[in-house]
Amino acid sequence: MDSTEVKIIKLAKRGNHQAFSDLVDLYKNKIYHLGYRMLGNKQEAEDITQETFLRVYKSIHKYDAKYKFSTWIFRIGTNLCIDRLRKRKNAFSLDAETIEGEGIDGYDILPSEDDSPDQQLIISETQRHVRKAIDKLPEKYKSVIVLRYLHDLSLQEIGDILHMPVTTVKTRVHRGREYLRKKLEHGNLL
Repeated sequence: MDSTEVKIIKLAKRGNHQAFSDLVDLYKNKIYHLGYRMLGNKQEAEDITQETFLRVYKSIHKYDAKYKFSTWIFRIGTNLCIDRLRKRKNAFSLDAETIEGEGIDGYDILPSEDDSPDQQLIISETQRHVRKAIDKLPEKYKSVIVLRYLHDLSLQEIGDILHMPVTTVKTRVHRGREYLRKKLEHGNLL
């Protein structure tokens, strides 16, 4: 954590509203992307982002500076996503049809001046297949895969966020990758 971030956190803990606003600016995109990748829905990702910062605001005085702030805030966001996924299980059937195109936005397509339209289509289709496979992951694998590969967190950071030993994180990352590999090889995304 850099010294500027440490200063901002100290000021925010003392109730400085501008410092808290600066923290929001530093982390809002990261938390939004976490929510979007775990939930696959823009509106829910926005809700999770807002709820995460609401929780941070209410409990920033409990933050222990011995630990990385990013780990603390990601733990809050991840737990909120997991709670929402658990509520979904009760509200929706696993057999429910999804609305075609739901959850696809500009982040799913990586256009480049060098790519032809065919290449862009292949990239888009591949990303959609990978996202569908990630969406089908069991909850315990989904959170570690999203944190590891989409947020590039270390195994230790993931363990800190999810309150689990690094060995468990390694196992879940391995099993999650295997699950994804099998789904993508066999095209079992329905």
